[in-house]
Amino acid sequence: QEQLVESGGDSVQAGGSLRLSCTTSWYFDDNRCLAWFRQAPGKERERIAGIDTNGNSKYENDVKGRFSTSKDNAKKTLYLQMNSLKPEDTGMYYCAASITGAVSGSCPRGVYRVWGQGTQVTVSS
Repeated sequence: QEQLVESGGDSVQAGGSLRLSCTTSWYFDDNRCLAWFRQAPGKERERIAGIDTNGNSKYENDVKGRFSTSKDNAKKTLYLQMNSLKPEDTGMYYCAASITGAVSGSCPRGVYRVWGQGTQVTVSS
């Protein structure tokens, strides 16, 4: 069974940067939807960044311009570069992946079938 493992979470000051990584025990290819979700304390898990099967990256509005996601298929790793961090970015960050070929092009929120265990990001003011 595939496992996704996130790393890179930490406690930082507002304005700082972090880079999260998500490594799969299987493989990433261009036919899988990949995404980062965030769950803030007391809130629902929300998708904040993703890569669709056309290789396009998309972002939720309040991280656009500050966060950047990318992947390295050869390293079987998905990344999330987070800059200009704010206290409201605090939460547990999860990576998620669809099965290969589940969709073509855009990735609906419900397409993800494999999840990591999460990595904690805490941003203090």
